[in-house]
Amino acid sequence: MGLIKTLSLALPVAYLGQVGHARARYSMTFREWFCIAMCLSIVASTDAFALRIPDVLEDPLLTRPPILKFGPVLPDKSPIHCPAQVDLNKALAIGDVVDLALCNNPKIKQAWAVIKIQAGALGEAKSAYLPTANATYNPQQTQVNYPQFTDLNSIANGRTAYANLTWRLFDFGARSANRSSSTYLLYAALQSHDATIQQALEKVIQSYFDVLTNEASVKAKNDAALFAKSSWESTLRKQAQGASDKSDSLQAQAAFARAQLASSRAQGDYRKSYAALIFAMGLETNTKLILQEPLAQSHGQDLKDLTSWLEEAQQEHPAIKMAKAQWESSKQKIIVARSAGLPTVDFVGNFYQNGYPNQGLQPVKSNTTTVGFTFTIPIFEGFATTYKIRGAQAQAEKSEAELDETVRQILTEIVKSHSDAVSSSLNLEASLKLLNAANASLTSLTKRYDMGASDILELLNAQKLLAEAQEERIRCVAEWRSSRLRLIANAGILGRINEVETPPGLR
Repeated sequence: MGLIKTLSLALPVAYLGQVGHARARYSMTFREWFCIAMCLSIVASTDAFALRIPDVLEDPLLTRPPILKFGPVLPDKSPIHCPAQVDLNKALAIGDVVDLALCNNPKIKQAWAVIKIQAGALGEAKSAYLPTANATYNPQQTQVNYPQFTDLNSIANGRTAYANLTWRLFDFGARSANRSSSTYLLYAALQSHDATIQQALEKVIQSYFDVLTNEASVKAKNDAALFAKSSWESTLRKQAQGASDKSDSLQAQAAFARAQLASSRAQGDYRKSYAALIFAMGLETNTKLILQEPLAQSHGQDLKDLTSWLEEAQQEHPAIKMAKAQWESSKQKIIVARSAGLPTVDFVGNFYQNGYPNQGLQPVKSNTTTVGFTFTIPIFEGFATTYKIRGAQAQAEKSEAELDETVRQILTEIVKSHSDAVSSSLNLEASLKLLNAANASLTSLTKRYDMGASDILELLNAQKLLAEAQEERIRCVAEWRSSRLRLIANAGILGRINEVETPPGLR
């Protein structure tokens, strides 16, 4: 509809122009009609997107990075297809959960839009190297009246046409610096998108493991409650037979109540982690999910030494790359500000037919052409350029400090997460030994209690030890998963984008 409205408003102008010329026995040439049609097509092209018409000039200066065409990829180079085709009625692997989360994450969509914005800014910077041309066609009627000499009144119907060509030839590096600055900002936007993907991955994977951890905790607490109930019922049977005192059954009942309370708390933790996962995936709150348990991983093989992690982070972390690109961009802005106060040279060409802009028709047809060079030399601007340079220099200092802060923060987090990963890896083995010993102890004491060779306190203590061992095992597995995930995320190797060429100075 936008295109139709544009044509309906533009065509009467051409029609009135033709009528005016008809009165003067003048008809428009094919070339003039062609120029009008081209102008109308350019105006109408503003609504081409609304009509789903392909834009052949979408990126004539080739500023859009390949990621906008082919889409982002995961660490294994597999593309992210949205909307994700996931069957929620089946058990979801971690890859399915990640697909849904990445496709529904609003921050990723914002970062994607920023890439397009910066690509447009780069195209604008590149366009400064090309000439600019403007043309105006104006059918009009000029009427002159002399009240005291009506015989001298005149009416002239005709048209005026203007054309202008301007091409900047020299500007002391302003255009080059502005293009370099826009290139760095585009690269920073790409790295920001990569960092946003990593943050989303870290959040959803952590939520995924939290659900599995709390689900395992619920199962362990339920098993402990069932075992405590069985022990309580056993003491009741022995009390009925006169083989034990009432105090034994009361202690077993208290242990059973304590186990039920722990089971209820575990259920609450599970529901909270489940809701957090649903929210991270961008699904409705009443969605039902079935999660697959991930394959067992060898927990010590991928723990490289700390130096390797630090070196890789400094080279590949997208947040560091983004901060470095922003610093390089701010340094280029200093050149742009300095060049604003220096001379420029432009090539200028003008064409005027039957008059000049904002004037009436000339009595005689005429064609005027001017060609030349324009030298612009700023003399005094009230020291505005000086303060612009100082501001750009201060912004560059700020960007450099932000880069240092980003590097320091990331390396500090890597040191912490690496230490946590190493300790949690050792704790896994200790927790497994504790769990096996607690199981063996409870099995032995249960048999002895049934045979009357042990009292209820020893049995309850063994049950408590087993519950604590199960809790420690679950906690150690969760700590290992969490520390390993934080280490990988802090090193910047989640969702890395390798298809974008690194600008000069960032290699």
